[in-house]
Amino acid sequence: FLNKDHLLESRPELRLCCCECLVHTCHRKKELKARTVWLGHPEKCEEKYPKNAIKNQKYNIVTFVPGVLYQQFKFFLNLYFLVVACSQFVPSLKIGYLYTYWAPLGFVLAVTMVREAVDEVRRCRRNKEMNSQLYSKLTVRGDHSVTHPDEVIHVMSYDQSSCFIRTDQLDGETDWKLRIAVACTQRLPALGDLFSINAYIYAQKPELDIHSFEGNFTRESLSIENTLWASTVVASGTVIGVVIYTGKEMRSMLNMSQSKNKVGLLDCLTKALFLAQVVLSVIMVALQGFLGPWFRNLFRFVVLFSYIIPISLRVNLDMGKSAYSWMIMKDKSIPGTVVHTSTIPEELGRLVSDKTGTLTQNEMVFKRLHLGTVSYGTDTMDEIQSHIIQSYAQLRDSASSTPSRKPQLPAPKVRKAVKAIALCHNVTPVYESRVNGASTEPERTEADQDFSDDNRTYQASSPDEVALVHWTESLGLTLVNRDLTSLQLKTPAGHILTYYILQIFPFTSESKRMGIIVREEATGDITFYMKGADVAMASTVQYNDWLEEECWNMAREGLRTLVVAKKSLTEEQYQDFESHYNEAKLSIHDRALKVAAVVESLERDMELLCLTGVEDQLQADVWPTLELLRNAGIKIWMLTGDKLETATCIAKSSHLVSRNQDIHVSNRGEAHLELNSFRRKHNCALVISGNSLEVCLRYYEHEFVELACQCPAVVCCHCSPTQKAQIVRLLQQHTAIRTCAIGDGGNDVSMIQAADCGIGIEGKEGKQVLLMVHGRNGYKRSAALGQFVMHCGMVISTMQAVFSSIFYFASLYLSLCWFISNAFSVCPPGGILMYGALVLFDQEFVHVVVISFTALILTELLMVALTVRTWHWLMVVDELISLSCYLASLAFLNEYFGIGRVTLGAFLDFSFIMTRMFLWKVCVITLVSCLPLYIIKYLKRKFSPPSYSKLSS
Repeated sequence: FLNKDHLLESRPELRLCCCECLVHTCHRKKELKARTVWLGHPEKCEEKYPKNAIKNQKYNIVTFVPGVLYQQFKFFLNLYFLVVACSQFVPSLKIGYLYTYWAPLGFVLAVTMVREAVDEVRRCRRNKEMNSQLYSKLTVRGDHSVTHPDEVIHVMSYDQSSCFIRTDQLDGETDWKLRIAVACTQRLPALGDLFSINAYIYAQKPELDIHSFEGNFTRESLSIENTLWASTVVASGTVIGVVIYTGKEMRSMLNMSQSKNKVGLLDCLTKALFLAQVVLSVIMVALQGFLGPWFRNLFRFVVLFSYIIPISLRVNLDMGKSAYSWMIMKDKSIPGTVVHTSTIPEELGRLVSDKTGTLTQNEMVFKRLHLGTVSYGTDTMDEIQSHIIQSYAQLRDSASSTPSRKPQLPAPKVRKAVKAIALCHNVTPVYESRVNGASTEPERTEADQDFSDDNRTYQASSPDEVALVHWTESLGLTLVNRDLTSLQLKTPAGHILTYYILQIFPFTSESKRMGIIVREEATGDITFYMKGADVAMASTVQYNDWLEEECWNMAREGLRTLVVAKKSLTEEQYQDFESHYNEAKLSIHDRALKVAAVVESLERDMELLCLTGVEDQLQADVWPTLELLRNAGIKIWMLTGDKLETATCIAKSSHLVSRNQDIHVSNRGEAHLELNSFRRKHNCALVISGNSLEVCLRYYEHEFVELACQCPAVVCCHCSPTQKAQIVRLLQQHTAIRTCAIGDGGNDVSMIQAADCGIGIEGKEGKQVLLMVHGRNGYKRSAALGQFVMHCGMVISTMQAVFSSIFYFASLYLSLCWFISNAFSVCPPGGILMYGALVLFDQEFVHVVVISFTALILTELLMVALTVRTWHWLMVVDELISLSCYLASLAFLNEYFGIGRVTLGAFLDFSFIMTRMFLWKVCVITLVSCLPLYIIKYLKRKFSPPSYSKLSS
């Protein structure tokens, strides 16, 4: 790479007040500016730019501990445990021993810090590996050293003036993209001449957009086709470039966003438990009459009832979720799955899905050709092939043979259409050279090589174009070679036709079309070919009465349509256009607008040739998978960049929208009125386009989310990546649902990052396994584990409330046993707590305590028996052992819990225990405490079964 220098624009003075100036000084970021890079003139460097090193670490040695603590205590559950533990340093609030609060919290934080440290070391190693890659660097003195790749302008290649790059790490697209060297430097005879020319590169300031670039190489304009961004891979060819952006100014770094720490829904539910804890504490203080230091008593009650949210909940859930994540990664049904966040495996519940590559395979197959008067499908492609063979045979023999008196009328139209499709594209054939049967690095052949069909592949930035070129090859008109200045087609008879490329107008999301101007070598005719979306081409072609209708018909079949047109140019017309076009490309300001205006002047009264239909095939088992998810109660929204008709058809063919459901389409002009009328419709799916979606998101976001959530299915078409992320955020802000975003491309990254759970997929099977098996099992297991731990805490807190109410609502601690929430929550603690109460209570409380604690033990055992559906003999043994522990506590634990030396008979009235009054009171209390709950649960399950019961059936 060449050594670089930069020329900066002047910076206006900032007029800030004292406070604003201080804040600006402390938090300001370096202003991004345009720069001028001179070739071989380091003395003209005026300012330093960022070092070319990637740094993705979240912490350093100094900020690691405070940073991890801050990230952990941002969450309510951890902050709650910290406040409760800190309260034990206050003597009036102290309940138990300090280690009973700090030891579990310290264990949780230690495990978290170890996990964060491991992740940080991995990030550091990845950065070191990336920053240590070696590349040749050329200086004015001819010295050779090593440096790290950055963002460059392609100025020269050794073999040809172009190369291919892969951008899958930058935008998610796996297709190869063509990059072109600067013309004036590519013509230099030797590499050292780069330092002898008086040239410079003017580059715009660093931007977020990875698909556009504006700059100049002295008097030659530069575009995105002359650039190689960081994080891209040179797939074919060699590159010599001039560095223009480094470090934090690279587009890959500018587009990086700070990922949020995703938290599961169970962690958020602890806020509701804390609210119940505070309400219970306020009730206790209110019943006390707010007497004395009531505020201190309120805080003591909050600490006493802290068992409602036990510290063991966090420990058990973390351990359980780690186990779920390990199960996901080891599942053979979805090999290669990597879990980056182990805290949210149960969040795989509600889906926001991309279409292309997720519901569909992103593998295009040519299906339909419409010429206006006749339509050809897959079953009539042999007719088109015969027309092509006949047409090119007649062209070859036209000079020596007499044409047929009754030629087939469709043949000329078919030949024009197929020829236009074979020429109007950005596809390049790539040949693999084979040595002893082993493939080496792919390289393109020269014009004099043998164009073998065995080792030829096509590379392009769009799979649609590759499908079209494959189709023309199947007809006999094959693209065999292409470089920057020409392309060659092979006819069915084996003859090579050469066309010189005069201009190329690449496809953009704004124009939605691409064009090419070629000159045929044999005749010298200049022709302008263009293809694009129907909405973009309708205004450029001559009047016709069939284009709009046929576009609708193909879209209803789920086909992606392209309109193909052409325009013949004279030499004078082309020369006039070229002069204006080159002048517009050299403009520094508003270059894109000026270039577009010049090209639009050429796009008038074009001859409509044909309409093509390409099918994006559905993924395997899409329909049963979506049906399975829908039966599980999961709502699925489809967000796609395709047109409205295609998105609607895919939604129907994939059964995202049922055949019997009405479809309500909302347009931009009447977005608000459409939303109001939609309120009166039932069982209606909502399909909304990007323009109307923009209006709804800007002005009617609450109404849009409210109505959309009532729909069985929602399809958003013409969505930009930003709009996809906005929809996910709106669902999070205006509803209580959890969102799971699934995508496969770079345009889905923002949506995946915004969702509560993001899934990036690759492959064609196994997605439903992740959602329906691991997601559902993780949710059920986490819920069961959380309910068990919280149930034990609720039992202890209930006993604490009863204990305090007996002593006139005093904030007294029930037990000083530090292991009560761990050991005694596994086995019923009734017997031990009963004797502790007997020691504290007076004699008149004996009957009440005996009845209540015996009923508590039996209630716990009965609730377990009613909850378990499948019994094992060990579970029966466990129930009997628990009951035996209670009975044994009556005889063996009095000295452990007694005050001084007491005898068993002083506190137990065995004659009362053996009476009928004791037995019927215990039975009534036990049945009243547990049976109503299970009767309600049984009736609810009987008359309103849950959604997942459909899966079992």
